[in-house]
Formats: sequence, C-alpha cells, structure tokens
Amino acid sequence: MRLALSGVSVRIDSSPIVAECDLTVEDGERVGLVGPNGSGKTSLLRTVYRALDPFAGSVALSGDDVTTLSQREVARRAALVAQDSTPDFDFTVEEVVAMGRGPWLRAFESTTGGGDATITAALERVRLADHRARRLSTLSGGERQRALVARALAQESPLLLLDEPTNHLDVHAALELLELVKDLERATLCVLHDLNLAAAYCDRIYVLHGGRIVADGPPAEVLDPELVRTVFGVTCTHLTHPVTGGLLLAFSPQQPVRSPHSVKG
Repeated sequence: MRLALSGVSVRIDSSPIVAECDLTVEDGERVGLVGPNGSGKTSLLRTVYRALDPFAGSVALSGDDVTTLSQREVARRAALVAQDSTPDFDFTVEEVVAMGRGPWLRAFESTTGGGDATITAALERVRLADHRARRLSTLSGGERQRALVARALAQESPLLLLDEPTNHLDVHAALELLELVKDLERATLCVLHDLNLAAAYCDRIYVLHGGRIVADGPPAEVLDPELVRTVFGVTCTHLTHPVTGGLLLAFSPQQPVRSPHSVKG
C-alpha cells in the first residue's frame, strides 16, 4: 500500500485550510503529521478517507485516485482511528470491533456472534480478548483507544490513519498505544501533538504550518531548533534519550523581546 498526496489544497466554506501539500507514506512506513493547532492536520487527513474532497490536487491509494473509488473500497484500503470516535451508543467491545468488518460484508450479513476469527485475532492483538463482553463506557481511556485500534485491525486495511490517538491519555496509556501501533508494522499516517512521541515512533515527519508543509524528513533532521522556534514558538534543545539513545526534545518558552523603553535606570 502506498499513499500519495499531490498538490492537495482544501477549502471549507470557501476558506483555504491547506494549500499545495505533497505527502507520501510507503508500505510499512510510519509517518507523522505535526503542526500547531489550526494548521490543517486533521483536514489533510480527512482527504485520505474522503470525508473531505480536495479543492485541488489528488489523493491516491495504491495508485488509484480516491475520488474514483467507492467509500467501501476506500475503507478496504485505509482504516481510521479518529478523534472522539467512540460510538454514540454503548456497545460492547466485541460489537465495536465487529464494526470494522463492515466494508467486507454483504448486505444484511451479521458481524456479531463471536465466531469471526478476524475479530478475535484483533481483540487478542490489543490484549482485550478478556474484555470483549464489557461495555465500552466501562473501559479506561487507554483501553477504549485500544478497542478502536482493534476495530481498525478487524477492517484488515493495509493503511492505518490515526488522528491524535494519544489525546487525553496518560503517559502510560499513550506509550502503550504507540508501542502497539509500532508492532503492527503497517503503513501508518499519524497526526500527533507531542513532538517527542513523533520523534520516538515515526520514521518520517511532515510539519504543517499555516496550511502548508514546511518540512519533511527524519525526525532528527526536521525538528531542528530553528524550525521548532518558528513553527511552534518555543525554544528547543536537542538531547539524547538516556534509555533509547534517540532524539529527545527539551522545550522552554521563548524569552519575550523587551522594549528598550522598558529598561529602568
């Protein structure tokens, strides 16, 4: 599976959101999409699964423009774990995971009953097999996110799309979830706020700023102090993680520029 965005621009109610974005995710690659709030990350991700149509440019899955594919075919190629994607009704964990089978089922074919090996395998992969009969509302935040990842796994799509998957999770749950995604070895496009998590778990990173991609490449090259200062408005120092040996970013607020007229003396 290869995802390719070429010159993608998005407008909502005639307002430009993102402009002329090029982005690729190769088979098995984990790619992060980072940027300040309002930079267009989620809007760009939504063009991949056809929740938004590009104003210009194209989005291709395995070489096919998504606008030529049915929504069912898009879902067979790309599975989404969206922000606040908990179902409105209080389903059991098994029922939620079974929803991932929808793109592959014939009309009126049931996904429930517990006999589907794909559903069972997905539950076991996220370590929720013992929780299959529990209501989603009874789970912790981390467990709910794992259930939603299991739903995406049951969808058996070669591309995984994650929109802020660690949002509202504590440190343990966030690391556990990203370790799980890493072990899946699927092509992954992940929107993240936390730059240290992006640096630790992504092979490449795209940085969005003002609706445009301003940098892309390996985390250690892209997240340089000057770019972080310009895009995120903070001072950044590169450190080496004492355990993993990877990149660790230390942040501090930018010092405000003092007017010479404010100096007393």
